[in-house]
Amino acid sequence: MALFTRTTKNLILKIDEFFDNIDLGLLVFREGVKAYLDKDFDTFNRHIQKVEMLESNADKLQRSIENEMITHSILPQHRSEVSSLIDSLDEIIDTIKSSLNEFSIEMPDIPESLYHNFVSITEASVCAGEELIPAARAYFKSPYTVRDKLLKVYYFESETDKVSRNTTRIIFQEMKDLDLAHKA
Repeated sequence: MALFTRTTKNLILKIDEFFDNIDLGLLVFREGVKAYLDKDFDTFNRHIQKVEMLESNADKLQRSIENEMITHSILPQHRSEVSSLIDSLDEIIDTIKSSLNEFSIEMPDIPESLYHNFVSITEASVCAGEELIPAARAYFKSPYTVRDKLLKVYYFESETDKVSRNTTRIIFQEMKDLDLAHKA
């Protein structure tokens, strides 16, 4: 029985560390986008390196969590739900890494008039992620509170969509002097 408890505690610590990696990735993403817009490419590149480290660590933790759940038969009745939750959260850090790398590779020339829009999109999407982490943690500690916590996630997700749509509309309908190659 003591081994099971120690194993379960170890699993909980790994899940918490996984959530911490996602949470830190969100913070680094926010700062990375700001550094890119400020044309501070040294700082931007440091943020990419941080995100790559966090994403790699999250992937290792994900594999370890899933392996421990199978090997030690921890939460067998909820294994698929937990794996699905971890997979979905891993998509966040994967998207963060992918987005920053796209900025790095494509080096888009973003007009200053759109900086506020890009900061707003980043801010709303990061806020959605930041609200999602406590909801995910609550799944393990107080599942009855998850629904309430998700309300803010849905709000920020909706805000992200609105600002993104508005920015796209500005780019394609109002910025007539911008050539198509800069609009894509």
